Amino acid sequence: MVFVHGIGPARDVEKTRIEWIEALARGAARAGHRQLAARLGDGSEVETVFAYYGDLFTDPGAQGGGAEPDDEEAAFLHAYLLEVVDQRLAEVDPADPEAEQWRRAREELAGAGVAQGPGFAARQVLNVAGAIMSFGPLSRPGQWAGRKLLVRDLSQVGRYLRRREPDADGRTLDARIRARIQTAIGDRPAVVIAHSLGSVVGVESLHDSGPTPPIPLLVTVGSPLAMRTVVWPHVQPRPPRTPDRVARWLNFWDRDDVIAARPRLEDFFGANAAGVVPVTDRVDSDGLWTHSATKYLEQPAVAGPVAEALAGPATG
Repeated sequence: MVFVHGIGPARDVEKTRIEWIEALARGAARAGHRQLAARLGDGSEVETVFAYYGDLFTDPGAQGGGAEPDDEEAAFLHAYLLEVVDQRLAEVDPADPEAEQWRRAREELAGAGVAQGPGFAARQVLNVAGAIMSFGPLSRPGQWAGRKLLVRDLSQVGRYLRRREPDADGRTLDARIRARIQTAIGDRPAVVIAHSLGSVVGVESLHDSGPTPPIPLLVTVGSPLAMRTVVWPHVQPRPPRTPDRVARWLNFWDRDDVIAARPRLEDFFGANAAGVVPVTDRVDSDGLWTHSATKYLEQPAVAGPVAEALAGPATG
């Protein structure tokens, strides 16, 4: 089983791997797979690899990643936040006081699109990021400590998708990231669980690695893959489709996860050679930070199919 993480700061890889396994075990137990859940933690049931690439965003030779977004990063973040705001406005009751706050955030984003001197768009993006952290799901504790950290992490999506000229080693940042994922998966069948930006990285990595060996199950959670304006148009290869290695693809989003795209991935991704398309479903988590991978993994709807895939085909 291979875990692919999403946006965020540097992390303790082994600690995070264990946290994800424990969350998956809780979800598996709730889904009725108690014996498997008990064996997940000790590593006897399945080998679990955490595919880490976060350090590549902070590598001294990495593309972009300054203290504040440059003009290109600001343009991406402007479009990203605009889609997030429009998505939330479509969901919130117009009579809810929160709706007025989202409308004001949209008005400020609209103003950021007007040329008003160098750095203006970046300042407006930071202002809007700060505003939307003061209400709604992003205002809850346990998330980003400030607007600059929110912008820093969201900008990782744009930096991956920029696909700029090669670094000194001859590879672009996105190619270096995909190489990490391909190494983690290796040349064996694997269940792949990809979170947030990791869903974009994971899908593209599986395309790069060819049609075999099979991936019995690909699970994407909190994914931005179906963001119509800023992510989906840049996903490779074109037109986007299910990787040929994937035998089943399940996609989940949470009602309070404003980072995840709502549309069904099956409306945006074509079938692979075996006719496999994504299947999207919604989950509803309680608590503070619903975009976290662990919140998704402890959901029975997510962990149940993973447990079934790990158990393999029934025999009798």
